[in-house]
Amino acid sequence: MLGIWFGFAAGLIIVIGALSSVVGTLVVPRAVNSRISRAVGRSLDGVFLVLVRSVRSYERRDRILAWQSPLTLLVRLTAWLALLVADFTLLLLPSVKGHLGQAVSEAGSSMFTLGYAAPIGAGGTAVHYLAAFTGLVVIGLQVGYLPALYAAFNRRETEVSLLGSRAGVPAWGPEILARTKWGIQDGDIRPVLETLFVSWERWAAEVAESHTTYLTLARFRSPQPMSHWLISLIAVMDAAAMHLALAPSSEPKLAARLALRTGFVALEQIARAMQQSVSDEPDPDAPISDTYDEFRGASAMLRELGYPIDRSDEESWSHFRGWRANYDAVALVLAQLLDAPPALWTGTRRWPSTQIPPRRPAAMLARAAGHKRI
Repeated sequence: MLGIWFGFAAGLIIVIGALSSVVGTLVVPRAVNSRISRAVGRSLDGVFLVLVRSVRSYERRDRILAWQSPLTLLVRLTAWLALLVADFTLLLLPSVKGHLGQAVSEAGSSMFTLGYAAPIGAGGTAVHYLAAFTGLVVIGLQVGYLPALYAAFNRRETEVSLLGSRAGVPAWGPEILARTKWGIQDGDIRPVLETLFVSWERWAAEVAESHTTYLTLARFRSPQPMSHWLISLIAVMDAAAMHLALAPSSEPKLAARLALRTGFVALEQIARAMQQSVSDEPDPDAPISDTYDEFRGASAMLRELGYPIDRSDEESWSHFRGWRANYDAVALVLAQLLDAPPALWTGTRRWPSTQIPPRRPAAMLARAAGHKRI
């Protein structure tokens, strides 16, 4: 008899923890450390890492990984419901005099409102009503959660898709500056870049809010295999950093700085929500993953196109490195953790990969060619 009441107490404690996980994940508008959600996420991440380990084609790997986040939603819901059935089974043990099979039957009948097992006794009836109410609430919250999740996903992907013509696919920061200058030729690039940086400052703020509240969004992959929200954000930040480093006297200056600031704050918040260690004060003199030769190659491309560059490569490199140091480490950790496309300047992945340059029209850098189509 003592064991029955011990099970009742354990069930009461666990059901509170399970409901806290449900409410924290689906209702509370901030990142909540749910052990159940985290365990489900890590388990599925390990499963998919095994599935793609031997896949060499990135496109095929991306098609497999596209299932990870949707399955996480289903498995997490299943885990919540299974845990709650087990909890209410323990809570019903005293009312069924310790008969485990009957307790499981009644808990499942009430949780899913099937009604095939009638409650016995006043105490059991109260637990049955609570179980039925809990089942409806959990499933209802999950159903209501999906529209909000996919609405945030669609808003995110609109800007990512629009960036494809500006930054190439996969996105790369110097490509944004190069395509802007190549497309405008002798015109003023300032309003185009300013509009871009302002829109991505707002985009980064919205993504920081939505991806910490709905952490599953971080692993939702773009419809196109070479597009990715993280790679796009890194590209915009690299473009802003290069513009400030190479052309400090040219506008836009404030918009570029604000886009950088909002961008690396967003990355830090998302990384912390994903339980990653992030430095509060990155060292601007710390080494970065990009090399001077890579930077000089990008600078040469921009000089060839006539980009308004004020500084030498040597002087510009120290400024670019200082900007990039603010987000280099966290960007590379997230790119590896999320298995983002291996774009230029985004580090290594958890599987063997070669960095992929952005696809571009053959005539882009040949200004003498008659084609002006990006």
